[in-house]
Amino acid sequence: MTSELSAPARLRARLHAARESLRARWVKGPFSLGLFEFVSFGIKQAWACLFGGAMLSLLLLTHLFYPEGAALSRYDFLVLAAITLQAAMILSGLETWEEARVILVFHIVGTIMELFKTSAGSWIYPEHSYLRIGAVPLFSGFMYAAVGSYLARVWRIFEFRFDRFPPLWLQGLLAAAIYVNFFAHHWLADIRLGLFAAIAVIYLRTVVWFRPDEVHRPMPLLVGFFLVALFIWFAENLGTFARAWSYPGQEHSWKMVSLSKLGSWYLLMIISFVLVATVHRGAGGKKSENQQAPRREPR
Repeated sequence: MTSELSAPARLRARLHAARESLRARWVKGPFSLGLFEFVSFGIKQAWACLFGGAMLSLLLLTHLFYPEGAALSRYDFLVLAAITLQAAMILSGLETWEEARVILVFHIVGTIMELFKTSAGSWIYPEHSYLRIGAVPLFSGFMYAAVGSYLARVWRIFEFRFDRFPPLWLQGLLAAAIYVNFFAHHWLADIRLGLFAAIAVIYLRTVVWFRPDEVHRPMPLLVGFFLVALFIWFAENLGTFARAWSYPGQEHSWKMVSLSKLGSWYLLMIISFVLVATVHRGAGGKKSENQQAPRREPR
């Protein structure tokens, strides 16, 4: 039977066997159990970040080592590398077609935002390239896709369940308002404080249950949004350090990205989350609508 499994399924089976072997050998009490679960959580997070981590590594490596004056520009190389990476993940089964749908939507949504924001001077892409739309190199859409890839994969890998999950129509209205405000605040009043308040009201009682090892653990969903946004803000600092793009004030020398961008990424988390939740429901799953999540029973 093992030989009939796909390569990703065989890999998961081997990883599961290795984990069980380590658990039997090292887990002897509550402290070692907690440590083992923490390490398992970190490994699963790294696995969920596979596409985003690979893209961030490419940004840094090409910044440090890409040859000056190469026939293929650095940005164009990043586009081709991102396409190759995405195709390899789908064809190998590391990414499902449902997740690919989410990533495609993120790519479109992100590219539209990039076209507007660069025209408004919010940030720039300082290097030359051919594979671009206006001032936006095509690799930029894959950076948004990396966020979608992470959320879709982490949902599946950690087997998300929810308590008091808000109606998707309400979340959709919130996500639409957030997306519109990203554009409209250039001409109208910025309503992000009101959006933060609406997020708090809608998700305050929502708890996500995730499975780092053998049992599900709870976390307030608002905290989860913040942690993801924080790590994306860290990644954005690395991206600007690698000169993949630059904010005003970073044209001549690098400096840390403003903390105000952390709030922007927090808002983007809502759009991202709603898109992924919609795809999960559309695929026939009820994970996003469970009102009584599993507690601490081992599986």
